Amino acid sequence: MQITAQQINDLLHGTLEGDPQTVIRRPAKIEEAQPGDICFIANPKYEHYAYTTEASVLLVSRDFQPEQAIKATLIRVDDVYSCVSLLLEKFGNQIQQHTGVDKQAYVHEKARLQEGVSVGAFSYISEGADIGKNTKIYPQVFIGKEVSIGQNVTLYPGVRIYADCVIGDNTIIHSNTIIGSDGFGFAPQEDGTFKKIPQIGNVIVGRQVEIGANTVIDRATMGSTVIRDGVKLDNLIQIAHNVEIGENTVIAAQAGIAGSTKMGKNCMIGGQSGFVGHITVADGSKVQAQSGVARSIKKPNAAWHGSPAFDYAQFMRSQVVFKNLPDLAKKVHELEKIIAELKK
Repeated sequence: MQITAQQINDLLHGTLEGDPQTVIRRPAKIEEAQPGDICFIANPKYEHYAYTTEASVLLVSRDFQPEQAIKATLIRVDDVYSCVSLLLEKFGNQIQQHTGVDKQAYVHEKARLQEGVSVGAFSYISEGADIGKNTKIYPQVFIGKEVSIGQNVTLYPGVRIYADCVIGDNTIIHSNTIIGSDGFGFAPQEDGTFKKIPQIGNVIVGRQVEIGANTVIDRATMGSTVIRDGVKLDNLIQIAHNVEIGENTVIAAQAGIAGSTKMGKNCMIGGQSGFVGHITVADGSKVQAQSGVARSIKKPNAAWHGSPAFDYAQFMRSQVVFKNLPDLAKKVHELEKIIAELKK
């Protein structure tokens, strides 16, 4: 793809300083950029690269004041990160995708593919599946019976969607993620064995959801496991049966949520966090990485840390005390010796 600095400036509603006819081929990292690349500066600690980069165009905030001369053409914008997102989307859309159904894919005669659907080689679309307009299905994807997939969905290679699950419009699911595997339900028996409890529910994934690679979302025992609109899930996350995740909640990698937990909207969950089952998490909760949440969080818009998790500010104060425990223990021991001497 080739585009001029002026065209980019018009797209971003920016202010251009330099040659408007500068031709851009691709976005690049500022420290690795070559002529024909466009880069950006949003964090001041990267400013020094602005004076040495080989990039042809540099995206900066409107209030950026360089301390040295910059040879790149500048485009000043209100919000650098939002503009970068828009640019990456524009460049990404130029990557040519396969259209139609590959001759090495299998689509059941009773599956319904709407206009603009593409299906890659060795993908399998089961009976009764309904695939919405302009959905992209990469190679080696499995879609089970009666699965409903909305419009403009992207399923990357190796995605597996079990029977009866629902995927909303504009959702992206990355490679090797599994939607609708059985929940972890087993009944203990008198002889010490465990009997499997049938998992007859499904998973409902809302609109504008993104799910990272190698994440697993279990189907409900009865009813639905629900991932609501706007949720963003990282790689390697486990979401158990009958869990509900509220709108626009984000969860980082390696987090695990046990069965029937209800998480509110606009929560931010750090990596490797764990949640026990059958609890509720209030809207706007911020749970720091590696925390263990063992009971319901009822206070909205609060931060939590530790295992078991408690108030973040209290946790930080406790950490100060914890780091000083060896000195405190030594002082206590010395005081005990002094008290013992006074008692003689």
